[in-house]
Amino acid sequence: MNIRKTVVIQEVVHGEGGSSGAKPVTRIAGIGIIENPFAEQFVDDLSELFALGGELGQVLMEVMLPQLGNPVISYGKAAIVGIGGDLEHGHAMIHPKLGKAMRDPIGGGQALIPSAAKVAVAGTCIDIPLGHKDDAWSFDHFDAMTVSVADAPRATEIMMAIAICDGGRPIPRVGKMRVVV
Repeated sequence: MNIRKTVVIQEVVHGEGGSSGAKPVTRIAGIGIIENPFAEQFVDDLSELFALGGELGQVLMEVMLPQLGNPVISYGKAAIVGIGGDLEHGHAMIHPKLGKAMRDPIGGGQALIPSAAKVAVAGTCIDIPLGHKDDAWSFDHFDAMTVSVADAPRATEIMMAIAICDGGRPIPRVGKMRVVV
């Protein structure tokens, strides 16, 4: 795996809308920028990217988990493919093997890991969708963490980002128990 750069971003959200949350919510994003082995070509077999996604996920989780400091409650994943690649390259990075690399170090996770991918130029933002690791229908944990790297992805690169959090939104008010029918 040819990693050009890794970036780790930590956010601590203390409140929203002028009000403080019951407790701060910490979000950690790990971002890896790698060379796209399939840039500028069409390839049917993307299994090399499956493996790269899993390997990069392990590298990022090793750095991210100690920074979170609390148990992981929610998670998400995303990728931006440089304009020399195609959308399927990003999905190949984040789907078949990345989930195991994220779940194993946190002791599992029953819910699907929310994901997003797109093709874009360097510096483009991506929203990493977030959801509860065990309850896919926990409305209070539906969220996103927006990340970007100024010089990535270059045309022949893939930028993969994963996020882990120790909570949901800081002051949720639209969860299941609050819905009026």
